[in-house]
This record gives sequence, C-alpha cells and structure tokens, in this order.
Amino acid sequence: MNQYLDLFLSYMVVEKGLSRNTLEAYGRDLGRYLDYVERNGIAEPARITPLDVAAFLSSLKDKGLGARSRARALSSVRMFHRFLEIENHAEGNPAAMLDAPKTMGKLPGVLSFREVDSLMAATSGNAAADLRDRAMLELLYATGLRVSELVSLKARDVNLNAGFLLAYGKGEKERLVPIGETAITVLVDYLHTVRCKLDRNGDSEYLFLSRLGEPMSRQAFWNLVKKRARQAGIGKRISPHTLRHSFATHLLENGADLRSVQIMLGHSDLSTTQIYTHITRERLKRIHEKYHPRG
Repeated sequence: MNQYLDLFLSYMVVEKGLSRNTLEAYGRDLGRYLDYVERNGIAEPARITPLDVAAFLSSLKDKGLGARSRARALSSVRMFHRFLEIENHAEGNPAAMLDAPKTMGKLPGVLSFREVDSLMAATSGNAAADLRDRAMLELLYATGLRVSELVSLKARDVNLNAGFLLAYGKGEKERLVPIGETAITVLVDYLHTVRCKLDRNGDSEYLFLSRLGEPMSRQAFWNLVKKRARQAGIGKRISPHTLRHSFATHLLENGADLRSVQIMLGHSDLSTTQIYTHITRERLKRIHEKYHPRG
C-alpha cells in the first residue's frame, strides 16, 4: 500500500504546495492507517470499506489518542481516499461519510484592548529597536498575519499608499489584507529612519531586518514579543499568535462579519474562524455574570 502513499504525498507537494511539516503529519497519520489495514489482510485500497476506516479510528481511541488527534487522522484518511478516487485507483471514498470525533476546541488566548495598548507602549522609545519592534507589533495586530507571514514579508509586498499588503499563507496562497492608519504611520517611520540603516548594502528584499541586517527570524520575533510583554507588565503567556487571535476577536467584538475575518486571516474553511465566535460568547458570558444582578 505504500506505493499509493508515495503517490499521494507527491501529489500534495506538486498540486497543493504543502509545507514539509504538513507532509510529515500526513505521512505519520497515513502510515499508521495503511499499517492497520494491511495487518487486517487488505492489500488494495479498493477493498477498504467505511467499517474498516471506523475500526481504524476505534483502534486509535483504544491506544489513548485524543479526539483532536483522531479527527486529524480521519481528515488525512479522507484526503488520501479522495486522491485515490480522483486518480482512478479506487471508486468512492470510504471515509467520506464518517463523522469526526467531537473535540473540545481549546480557546486561544487573547489580549484585552488595554493590554494591546500596554504592549505597544513598551516600544515607545526612539531607539532603532523600538521603532522596528513597534512597526512589527502594530502590523501584526493590524493584519492578523501568521508569524511566518510577517517575517517573510518583502518590502515590495506592502503598498502603504493603497493601505494593503500581500500575504503568502499556507500553500503559498496569496491574499490582500488591509493595514490600517496606525500601522501605516509607524511603518513609514520605521522605513524612513531605521530600515535604511539596517540594510547596510541596500540589497535586502525583506521588510523587517535584525540589527545585523539579516531577515528577522521567527524565533527572534518570538523572543521580541515575550520581552516587550514583560516590559508592558503583561502577566499572561503571550506569543506572536496571541496578537493574531486578538486581531480576530476584537474585530468580531466590534461587529465585523465572520466571512470578512476569515478572508483576512487566510482560513480556507469558515469553521476554523468560528472558534473566535466562541471567544466572544465566553466574554459576553463573563460580563453578564459580573454585572447582571442575578448573573
């Protein structure tokens, strides 16, 4: 069965442009799946039935895998059989009608409006690092970019006159994201007073640079966020993704529609964005409990 797995992974590289980490995850899930069906005497994908897929998921539960891991495995199996169907290696998809295990979605941490203000205020100095850090944090909060998208931004990807940037998300999918006046102002300041000095040779295409003139790495920016959070007196754990979550949550709390937030975040599935509606509902519940006389 491994020949079909190799074909599938090659297809995902060429047609979908998936990252190495995503491919490795598919490989792990499907390697476990194919081992299971072969141990049960199935040597051809055309012979796999929905009962076989359901039995595989049940075996994962018996081994102690949580609902989230089992749901991810089912998603991988569905994609695999869909590929086999498209390429005429099998008829039908035995995983298509199976329901994913119910997961208790873990709500991501978010910052309050006041905490966002405090975080930005921690970069209020005039040193080069302050101006660069302020530009990066303001842009991240203004756009909801993933940290990988932020640090890989090229100077040409940002159009400050139009107020948009071009982000390259998962699978190299492009999307236009509005920036906002505050972020534009600090970006102009950074470009005119800092970046030109960091780019000593004048040949870097990246928007954000380290003090050595190299592209900012994900780990360096992660450390930057934690440092500025400490300076701001924010006690909760915070990461670059916290600002992405805060961006989406604050938009919805202020009346943005879910579909628009989905587009700005670059989610391919609306259900991924819907977790933020749970956050806003939880916040409303806390407010009700705190302020209603019979809360």
